[in-house]
Amino acid sequence: MAKRKTRHTNRDQPAATRRRGSRGPAPAARVIERAAGPHELWLYGSHAVLEALANPGRRIRRLLVTGETAVKQGARLESLLAERGGGLVAERATREILGQLLAPGAVHQGLALQTEPLAERHLDELLADLSDPAAEDEPARRRVLLALDQVTDPQNVGAILRSAAAFGAAAVLAPGRHAAPESGALAKAASGALEHLPYLKVGNLAQALDHLKQAGFWIAGLAAEGDRPIADGDLGDRVVLVMGAEGSGLRRLTREHCDLLVHLPTQGPIGQLNVSSAAAVALYELLGRRRS
Repeated sequence: MAKRKTRHTNRDQPAATRRRGSRGPAPAARVIERAAGPHELWLYGSHAVLEALANPGRRIRRLLVTGETAVKQGARLESLLAERGGGLVAERATREILGQLLAPGAVHQGLALQTEPLAERHLDELLADLSDPAAEDEPARRRVLLALDQVTDPQNVGAILRSAAAFGAAAVLAPGRHAAPESGALAKAASGALEHLPYLKVGNLAQALDHLKQAGFWIAGLAAEGDRPIADGDLGDRVVLVMGAEGSGLRRLTREHCDLLVHLPTQGPIGQLNVSSAAAVALYELLGRRRS
């Protein structure tokens, strides 16, 4: 789990949001239709925005809310804004304004949050956290990481993050290139999981897998032609499950760095699942079934 950072003071917020008085939505006339800068992005949707507001590690610039959503989520928003120390207010916006600021077709549910991307974490930092003796006291000691080999669709990656958080995986890894960056679409599909589960970028996936082997992890590639079902893999308590992009699957170099290949025993006329569905089933086999 990513370490929480210290709360931000009002100096972290732009002058436009440092207003005294009610924490309720600011009048619609004060909303400035401004796109996110090069180091900022817009998150949208109830779960993504509320979880980001609850994350002290988020450097937030603006919060926009429609009148209808302000009524529906008012108490929750007021509580979250109070926890952030009073430097941020909810600005009233129309659905038309949100439609102009966000990507076409974004399902925003009346909430949008302008924020900086989360601070990058490194693999060695994650491994240090997993080696913390206090972590061994948790009920489920199995450590499962997901490694995505050129999975670039933000919807799939977001859904994978959601499943990984739900089943208790430790992190999701992706190469620095040919991977889905943090975005509003990814955060919406993750339904808040992006705030709780590390999404790490590694410079070279093959080298990262070798590093994880040295740290005691078994590397299992999920492939239709895997020689054994994932439930029969006998993978131990420290596992990296590697998943490839739909269609192309695992790259040759990635396969060579796996200790074994496993598969899901599907039946029927549709022999394969999409990558996010396959991740959910595989995580249930590795984590959910054992805990139940």
